[in-house]
Amino acid sequence: MQFISTVFYFLIALMILVAIHEFGHFYVARRCGVRVLRFSIGFGSRLFSWRDKQGTEYAISAIPLGGYVKMLDEREGEVAPEDLPYTYNHKSPPQRIAIAMAGPLANLILAFILYWVFFFVRGGVTLAPVIGAVDAGSIAAAAGLEKGQEIVAVDGRAVHSRRDVELMLLNRVGETGQIAFVVTYPGSDLQYESRANINGWMQDVVAPDLVKGVGIRFFEPKIATEIGTVEPESAAARAGFKEGDRILEADGVAMEDGRQWIDYVRAHPAEEIRVLVARDNGQEELFLTPGVKKDSAGIEYGFAGVSLPQVDSWPEEMVRFQHFGPLDSAVKAAQETRDVVTMVLLSVKKLVVGEISTKNLSGPIGIAKVAGDSAKAGIWSFVNFLAYISVLLGVFNLLPIPVLDGGHIVYGLIEWVKGSPVSEKVQVWGYQVGMALILGLMAIAFYHDIMRL
Repeated sequence: MQFISTVFYFLIALMILVAIHEFGHFYVARRCGVRVLRFSIGFGSRLFSWRDKQGTEYAISAIPLGGYVKMLDEREGEVAPEDLPYTYNHKSPPQRIAIAMAGPLANLILAFILYWVFFFVRGGVTLAPVIGAVDAGSIAAAAGLEKGQEIVAVDGRAVHSRRDVELMLLNRVGETGQIAFVVTYPGSDLQYESRANINGWMQDVVAPDLVKGVGIRFFEPKIATEIGTVEPESAAARAGFKEGDRILEADGVAMEDGRQWIDYVRAHPAEEIRVLVARDNGQEELFLTPGVKKDSAGIEYGFAGVSLPQVDSWPEEMVRFQHFGPLDSAVKAAQETRDVVTMVLLSVKKLVVGEISTKNLSGPIGIAKVAGDSAKAGIWSFVNFLAYISVLLGVFNLLPIPVLDGGHIVYGLIEWVKGSPVSEKVQVWGYQVGMALILGLMAIAFYHDIMRL
């Protein structure tokens, strides 16, 4: 059932994004006087189709893994002399560049609209980037960061939420140099700047936890060490845990907070843990062998199968609610779209120069999983996912690689500047190289997707 749900939401997302992308090409092509023969969502045999007054066929095809706009072009078949003015190849370089750019720009516009709806209807809820703990020997410790401080800037740029901190840290993945933090204490207007050295930071880490990688754990409400429920057939049930047990020790280490217990279990998959619990005014010694699960990066972690209730609620000053009017929502949407574009371009650059491992590449399988997970998390999570993937699709297609829209734009610019088209031999060679590059990237992404499964 979960597999069917994942595939369903992936196909829904794909059809929306492809339809918008191809509509961009279609709309501008018609505005430029190009005759569009077919607008298809999907490939292969057509399941059903219809035509408009201008003779364009609109089709839903059998293989829903993409789409295309077929334009009149004498390079693809014989064209009657009276129809030559309506062919794609007879249009000027600026017009062909506009047609190629229209698809990616349509995706960026869709992302902006989705983000605008998100901010206007839902608003924003953020958590203050207040430090809950600093790991000994970490980058944060070297910078002198302390528990209770709030991070207000990273590398000279202001941050207002935990997500802002993560985005700023993402900029430094794989880099060497210094990272700068500006922090403040609760109830104080004074700010303090500190720095620490990094050297190829997180370069070979798959799906890195950036905040943990810098040695910070943000504040979270206290979790009890008293067990709420025990899942049937779980590792905890087999070890003899009961509802109401209070966890005292794990392998002799005192468990003072439920999160400490969770971290300890996760760090010991399939390894026996000697657990001391308080039960019925006495103490019991239990032996737990955590089950094994894998995260999205394929890394194994342990789980016991018990729930621990949250003791404290979030302090009011930690949760920040934001409400936006139509104009403010537009500004926020533009900023969010810009930030994601910047992040995608930076990630591409880091992949090319080797600052990020190719193990972080994700293909259709990984995207499908995220689509399903985001849909299960709620409509607004799915809207955010759609917006992000729309930006990703738009930016990726603008890369100057033959086969992609960016490649067509480059060929158009060269023709515009030199006054004559790039030779057919060079174009064919470029398409072959571009196709090999795209297929290679897809193969790597598929491989890592399968390994994560």
